[in-house]
Amino acid sequence: MPQHAPNTPVCRDCDGFPTVAITTGTRNPDGTRTTLAVNCPACQGTGRRTATALIRTGR
Repeated sequence: MPQHAPNTPVCRDCDGFPTVAITTGTRNPDGTRTTLAVNCPACQGTGRRTATALIRTGR
């Protein structure tokens, strides 16, 4: 069955994946990697983007 796309527009910069985890290269005392959560600067971590301005054409 085909899956339907959401009606909300997806951010062009992050393609709907607004938050990513980046490893810093260091390890915590328990052996896990230290990560930073970074949000998309274009959509501020929502994954959706709205039109910033509407342009009127014609008369």
